[in-house]
Amino acid sequence: MALLSKDGRRAVPLAMVGDQEFVALDDLASAFQLAVREDALGAITVSYKGKTIVLTPDQALASVSGRLISLPAPPSRSGRRWLVPVEFVSRALGLIYDARLDLRKPSRLLVIGDVRVPRLTLRYDTQLNAGRLTIDASPRASSTVTQDGDHLTIKFDADALDVANPPLPPPGPQNLVTAVRVVDATTIAVDLGPRFTGFRSTSQQVETAARLAIDLVAQADATPPPTPPPPPPDIPPAFGQTSSAIHTIAIDPGHGGDDDGVRSAGGLKEKDLTLAVARRAKAAIETRLGLRVLLTRDDDRNVPLDERTSMANNNKADLFISLHANASMRPSTSGLTVFCAAFDKDAAQAASAGGSERLPTFGGGSRDIEMVPWDLAQTRHIDQSETFAQLLEQQFQIRVPLASRPIDRAPLRVLESANMPAVLIELGYLSNADQAKAIAGDGFQNNVAQAIYDAIVRYRDSIGGTR
Repeated sequence: MALLSKDGRRAVPLAMVGDQEFVALDDLASAFQLAVREDALGAITVSYKGKTIVLTPDQALASVSGRLISLPAPPSRSGRRWLVPVEFVSRALGLIYDARLDLRKPSRLLVIGDVRVPRLTLRYDTQLNAGRLTIDASPRASSTVTQDGDHLTIKFDADALDVANPPLPPPGPQNLVTAVRVVDATTIAVDLGPRFTGFRSTSQQVETAARLAIDLVAQADATPPPTPPPPPPDIPPAFGQTSSAIHTIAIDPGHGGDDDGVRSAGGLKEKDLTLAVARRAKAAIETRLGLRVLLTRDDDRNVPLDERTSMANNNKADLFISLHANASMRPSTSGLTVFCAAFDKDAAQAASAGGSERLPTFGGGSRDIEMVPWDLAQTRHIDQSETFAQLLEQQFQIRVPLASRPIDRAPLRVLESANMPAVLIELGYLSNADQAKAIAGDGFQNNVAQAIYDAIVRYRDSIGGTR
């Protein structure tokens, strides 16, 4: 783990104990000027400027100045050293230390004090003879983009960067971008492919992030494509086959990795339940409809929100379904809800007005390319999304309990960039003990998967497919 402060960068080793990452208390003591003491009864006391944390070897708890804090696992002894889960730093030490401690576990980074270290989330989308690299910096950090030969240099106004690289296509002669790499503490470089001819960069503020969009232009193919052969005569599908206007469906199991989502009083985790339902729906759709189903995650790992939508867009999905579970301060609140994206009037008008930019083509001349802001892509599919949501409601209402308002709209980031009909399904409330138990059951999960399957069939039929 890297410790980053105004004084520089320092490495602290981590160790795996079971499936958890641990750090040695003596390493933390050296880095943060802590006093660590073990008493005769085995209790471990960690002190800093008169404030104390007390740990017990067999309990996943810490007493911080008398306040109990939960940890993912109890302390573990390794030889003469005591190890604690890395979350001890943010959950316990952060409460007594006199500088802010920002633990970024996926990046194995700990930011100490007032250091500007924006987290960069990158995605890359391709189009015919064009591409877009989008970089969100959170917290906001301004940036400058310059071209130097066969790469772009992006420098951020920051002390350091927390970078997650985007999924890029493998290197090849047709690619506009071949790699994104960190050059130094505040700079990244974008290596360009041989077809690159120019770029345009724009910046805007999105929620708490600064978004940099770099539009890349490629050479057009100088050789006209060969004339395709005449299409074969229409042949009806063979028995058992499907002729469909839908080919790919993206299902997004919410949360994952160190992001558990909502947890029930009994310990059920949203991330586990959404993945279980997604796998059931995928199996039903693929085996019975023969469609391709893409899961944004098929294991317990963290996937950034924008990357989830980007996967659906890059794979040209025809539907996007995000699965989540809810919670409420009122334990009696219950019921499934289907959400569509909501946009303010200004955003909707900006997207509907459209726009284009005249860009150069290979061999001279120019052509117009339609430009659609990434975070407004869903505005063009709202009507279809609401149609699909209504079909889902019809199927859910005969199978599972629904909320008092079963269809709703909200400004949901995971939906706003989907360039296809998209919905988010809140399966129910894990804060309701009875509903949490039901959601974890095979019957409920099978009913949800069946409802999604039937709604897809009806939606496909409504847009011209056949069963």
